[in-house]
Amino acid sequence: MQSTDVEGRYVVVVNDEEQYSIWREGRELPAGWREAGFAGAKEECLAHVEEVWTDQRPLSVRGHSAG
Repeated sequence: MQSTDVEGRYVVVVNDEEQYSIWREGRELPAGWREAGFAGAKEECLAHVEEVWTDQRPLSVRGHSAG
C-alpha cells in the first residue's frame, strides 16, 4: 500500500515542564503532553521548536534556579 502523504504532518507538543517535541498529526498524544499551537511538515515543526525552546532546562529547574 502506498501513502499519498509522503512527508506527513506533525504538531508541536509541550509538556508541563515546558519541554517540546513533535508528534505525528492525528495520533493520540501521550499523557502529560498537549498541542502547542503549531503544525506543519516535520522540518517546519523542528524549526519552530528550535525557535521557541531557547532554555532547555525543565520548568521546575528554571524555577528553582531563579528562587
